[in-house]
Amino acid sequence: MSLHANHHQATLPAVAMDIGSAPSQDDAPAAATPREATLGRHLARRLAEVGARDVFAVPGDFNLTLLDELEAEQPSGGGVRLVGCCNELNAAYAADGYARARAGGVGACVVTFTVGALSAINAVAGAFSENLPVVCISGGPNSNDYGSNRILHHTIGLPDFSQELRCFQNVTCYQAVVNNLDDAHEQIDTAISTALKESKPVYISISCDLPSIPHPTFSRHPVPFFLSPRLSNQMSLEAAVEAAAAFLNKSAKPVLVAGAKMRVAKARKAFLELADACGYPFAAMPSAKGLVPEHHPRFIGTYWGAVSTPFCAEIVESADAYLFAGPLFNDHSSVGYSLLLNKEKAIFVQPDRVVIGNGPAFGCVLMKDFLRALATRLKKNTAACEIHSRIFVPQGEPRPSQPEEPLRVNVFFNHIQKMLSGNTAVIVETGDSWFNCQKLKLPQGCGYECQLQYGSIGWSVGATLGYAQAAKDKRVISLIGDGSFQVTAQEVSTMLRWGQNNIIFLINNGGYTIEVKIHDGPYNIIKNWNYTGLVEAFHNGEGKCYTAKVRTEEELKEAIEASLGPNKDSLCFIEVIVHMDDTSKELLVWGARLFAANNRPPNPQ
Repeated sequence: MSLHANHHQATLPAVAMDIGSAPSQDDAPAAATPREATLGRHLARRLAEVGARDVFAVPGDFNLTLLDELEAEQPSGGGVRLVGCCNELNAAYAADGYARARAGGVGACVVTFTVGALSAINAVAGAFSENLPVVCISGGPNSNDYGSNRILHHTIGLPDFSQELRCFQNVTCYQAVVNNLDDAHEQIDTAISTALKESKPVYISISCDLPSIPHPTFSRHPVPFFLSPRLSNQMSLEAAVEAAAAFLNKSAKPVLVAGAKMRVAKARKAFLELADACGYPFAAMPSAKGLVPEHHPRFIGTYWGAVSTPFCAEIVESADAYLFAGPLFNDHSSVGYSLLLNKEKAIFVQPDRVVIGNGPAFGCVLMKDFLRALATRLKKNTAACEIHSRIFVPQGEPRPSQPEEPLRVNVFFNHIQKMLSGNTAVIVETGDSWFNCQKLKLPQGCGYECQLQYGSIGWSVGATLGYAQAAKDKRVISLIGDGSFQVTAQEVSTMLRWGQNNIIFLINNGGYTIEVKIHDGPYNIIKNWNYTGLVEAFHNGEGKCYTAKVRTEEELKEAIEASLGPNKDSLCFIEVIVHMDDTSKELLVWGARLFAANNRPPNPQ
C-alpha cells in the first residue's frame, strides 16, 4: 500500500464511527456520473457536508488539478466555493476564523507542496492551540515520484518528501498522505471525521495526479457522516457530581468561572443552566469572553487576576469555593502566574475530566453532562452575588474631549461599545486591544473572538476574512494594531473582492505597544505607513470601500456615522491615530508581571 497515514492513537476518543455504511433504500444517495466520481469532487462534497462551503486557497503547481475539481463541485450542487487568498498564512488564518463562526463546523484551506504548506503551518498551530477543526489540504508530488529517489522543486533539495508531513505531525491530530486512489476515500473521510471528533486541525496531502481521475469508490455521492456521540461513564459521572455537590453545598460564597475549553466541550448551554439553577455569580476568563451571556444579571465580568474587571477578582479570589469550567492557565491568562487562587477551594472541570480540590479526580466525565447533572444537586446560594452588588460601582464615562484634542483610547472604545449589537461580531488582535476589548459589554448575540493562547500577531486580518465569509448575518468589527496589520495586510484586498462590509479600525500608535509595555527597546518602533492609502490601492476602483483617518473624537464620530449609514454595505477602514503611551492600565500591570515571570533567574544548579 503506497498510502501513508499517521495519527496519534492516544488522543482519539473511544467512540464508534459509522462512515460509509450501507444506507437504507430510501436514503440511498444518487450515483455520481463518471466525471463526478473523482477524488477532488468527493473531497468537495465532504467539506460542504461538514460546513466548509468556502475553502480558502492559494494556487500552486502541485494543487492546480485539485482546485479544478473543487471548483467544479459548486455550492449549489452540494460543493464548495473557492476563496483565493494572497498568501497561505492568511488562507489558514481565514480557515481559523471560518471555523470559529461555524460553531462546531470546519474551516478548510488548500495550499501547495512544502512552500505553501510550511507558510500555512503557523496558522494551523494557532488553530490547534485554540481547538479549532481546520482541514489543511496540500497538493503533493505525483504519485509516481514516491520512492523514485528524484529531487523535486519546492523541497529542500533531498529526495525525501516527508519533511512537510513531519512538520504537521506536531500541530495536527491526524495526517494522511494520499498517493493511492484505492485508499483515498477512507483516508479523506477519516481525516475529516477526526477533525470533527477532536476539534483539532488535520492535514491531508493529495498527489497532484490523482484529483481528476474517476474511481469506483467515488461512484456514489457520499453517505452522510455519522459520529457516535461521546458518552460519560455513568458511575464516574455520578461519583463526580456527588463529590462536587457536597463540596459546593457546604461553602458560604461559591462562584463559577467559564474557561475557553467550554467551546470544544460544547458546554455553553449546560454552564448557563448550572448558573441559573445555583444562583452563584459567574465570570469568564479572558479567552472565554463571548462564550457566556454578558447581559445575564449574575455575570460579574472577566476574571484575569490583577487586570480583571473591577470588583470581579475580589469576588472570585475571596470565595471559599470556585468551579472553573474549561480553564486554561498559562502565563498570559494568569498574569505571569500571579492569580490568588487556592487549589484546595477549586473544582476544575475539563472537557472529559473533573478534579475536586487536590483530589479526587474523575475521568471519562463529559463537561456538559457533569454541569447539567450538578445543576440538579446544588442548593441555591446567592451570597457572593449579594456581596458583589454591595461593592459594585458602575463604570464611568471618560471625560469629554476638548475641541481638537487628540483622540484618547478610552474615548475611542466608548464609541466602539455604542456600535455593538446582536448583529455584530468583534475580532480582537493581539495587543492592547486584548485589554480594552475585555471592558466591552457584549449585547446578546454579539460575537467575540481573540487568539489569547497562541497570540500570533496578524491573525485577525485573515480571521476577519474567514469569519465574515461564514457569518453573513453579522457585521464584523475588527480592532487591529498597526504592527499586527503590517504582517497580514494584503487580505483586505480579498475582503474587497468578496464584497464584505467589515469595519476595520486600524489603531496607529507607532509600534508594537504590547511589547513596549513588556520591555521597551528601539526594535518596537515600526515604519509608519499611509494605511488608508494602502487600502485605497487595494480597492483600485473595484468593489465598495470607505476609508478615513481620524485624530479627534469629532472625526471618529463622523467616520463611524459614515460607516453605519451611507457606507453600511462597504468595507470600511478607519485609521485611528493615538499616542503610543495612551494604553490601558491593565496592559501596564500585565506587561510588568509577564516580563518578571519570563525573566526569572535560572534555578540554582
